Amino acid sequence: MDPFPPDENMVVWMGTNPNSRKVAEILHDEHVTLYYSVGEDQAYVAISGRARIVQDAKAKAKYWKNEWKEFYRDRDKGYVLITVIPQTLEVVNVKKGIISGNSITWTPPAVTFGSQSLK
Repeated sequence: MDPFPPDENMVVWMGTNPNSRKVAEILHDEHVTLYYSVGEDQAYVAISGRARIVQDAKAKAKYWKNEWKEFYRDRDKGYVLITVIPQTLEVVNVKKGIISGNSITWTPPAVTFGSQSLK
């Protein structure tokens, strides 16, 4: 996946093929986790939240990268967006000393987001 950077509300947008397994799975269960890793820092961020498939033409134009032309030859029918509304964000970065929010359970430090509506 090649997601856009999270917006000011930590909402993540990404494009995909409407026939992909991801789309079918999200239509069945909207709960997802995005995982970003930086191996050399022994670091990761995990965003858990609700996903939605978006086919709005304006949103598809806004969240488009020209380098995707080869993959999505028909942007109207062969390209949809996935938007992820975050509920929690976990972070670990061993290099920076961010290791555990709880020394007994090793639960990572986390942020819980208030309820946000799907846009």
